[in-house]
Amino acid sequence: MNPELKAPPLVRRMACWLYEGLLMFGVVFIAGYLFGSLSQTRNAMDNRHALQAFLFVVFGIYFVWLWSKGQTLAMKTWGITVVDRSGHPITQARALLRYVLSWLWFLPALAAIAPFTLSGSESVVIVLGWVAVWGILSRFHPQQQFWHDALAGTRLVSTPCRSGQTR
Repeated sequence: MNPELKAPPLVRRMACWLYEGLLMFGVVFIAGYLFGSLSQTRNAMDNRHALQAFLFVVFGIYFVWLWSKGQTLAMKTWGITVVDRSGHPITQARALLRYVLSWLWFLPALAAIAPFTLSGSESVVIVLGWVAVWGILSRFHPQQQFWHDALAGTRLVSTPCRSGQTR
């Protein structure tokens, strides 16, 4: 492991995640419009599962392509780069593994609420509660990295500024 590559603080990683969510709104809008136009969907509930699968693939392409290049736009903004354990850029295969494992942020909570008929607000509380727990669990990792990164063999590091200092 390269000692000069320091992990960004948790607050900066979470701020990057929030910004990424805002950017993903645009990706969802364009992909949803494309899907609706190509499938001639007139009602939002028609083809709902096909749209969800399509968005899963679109997100996968977006993240795998950009992570294999080192950064998404939000990561560039916050000075964060994804690398492998030795500090080298990740391959597309490792980026794909990281993408699949990143769904651990949501899938356990979604699977837990699936058998029950909960209101929307109850479901949101459970999912956001799990996201908070999953984020807090990163504090227990020896390098304080997110667990999907540890499992995928990747890590987030601070990107050096042009002056050579880290942010």
